[in-house]
Amino acid sequence: MVTEKDIEQFGKQCANIFEQVSRDVIGQKEVVEGTIIAMIAGGNVLLEGVPGVGKTRLVRSLGRVFDLPFARIQFTPDLMPADVTGTNIIVKDETGNSTFKFQPGPIFSNIILADEINRATPKTQSALLEAMQEHTVTVMGTSRKLAEPFFVLATQNPIEQDGTYPLPEAQMDRFMFKLIVPDPSLDELMQIVDMTQKTMAEVAECACNGEQLLQMRATANQIPVANEVLRYAMIMTAATHPDGECATEAAKKYIRVGASPRAGQALISAAKVKALIKGRFNVSFSDIDELAYPVLRHRIKMNFEAIAERVTADDAIKMIVDEVSKNPKNKK
Repeated sequence: MVTEKDIEQFGKQCANIFEQVSRDVIGQKEVVEGTIIAMIAGGNVLLEGVPGVGKTRLVRSLGRVFDLPFARIQFTPDLMPADVTGTNIIVKDETGNSTFKFQPGPIFSNIILADEINRATPKTQSALLEAMQEHTVTVMGTSRKLAEPFFVLATQNPIEQDGTYPLPEAQMDRFMFKLIVPDPSLDELMQIVDMTQKTMAEVAECACNGEQLLQMRATANQIPVANEVLRYAMIMTAATHPDGECATEAAKKYIRVGASPRAGQALISAAKVKALIKGRFNVSFSDIDELAYPVLRHRIKMNFEAIAERVTADDAIKMIVDEVSKNPKNKK
């Protein structure tokens, strides 16, 4: 049972985490909040933005703030699956006999930065699938458990399409959130340049260790969700299916394929954390509305009409959220 003391402690830790991250990352409040919510909820995050907007810096800073081992994998077309997972190598023992020894890859860390994930071939991208979903790695028939907590924070560049391999739907679905990293405003740009003139190194300090993070996740899992709110979140997910019973007009017109059941799971898990950050004991309808964007934008496929009319995934989600939230039957 979650007590008032648990919520107070959770709020203090979150405030400290946000304060430390802000020492390294200027602006990007929505992106920072979304990433931290996903980390506490136990999800993976896909960060999309043009080069130089601070995606890698954010992930490095989070490694310092959570005091967790951090590994960066730079994805390139020639990267092999074994470069990610590790492989068996032949070593000689004291008697001179040759034996196989497992050499762990960079995936055996707590925070994984998969930089420019869409540059690697599908075979290498798929090496992350098992780790992201099952938190295990299988090499040569042997499964090895990854240390908890485990997160994959992947980045991709939306503008360079030459030599890239778009992530397949199955892998996109493994990410709890897809967060769009915007360009900084003029004031933020001035602060960034001013800060980096003094030092390029991260200065954030540890605010929460791995054990405390797992405790925060356990606290969030115990937050109750009213049946009305749970039903509302599932309607929001089902409303993206153009041929479903809850289909909205926007989905019928612009969406080819709707979100999977994982979207419903992500909505509820993330909403529990968001409620706690705001100091509430329960999940609200507004939490679901706000989280619909990062949860759904990478899980829906737009049809030709949407492309022709230049309707983005976020535009469609806004229409769906408006339609679902304004229908009083959906909140009963």
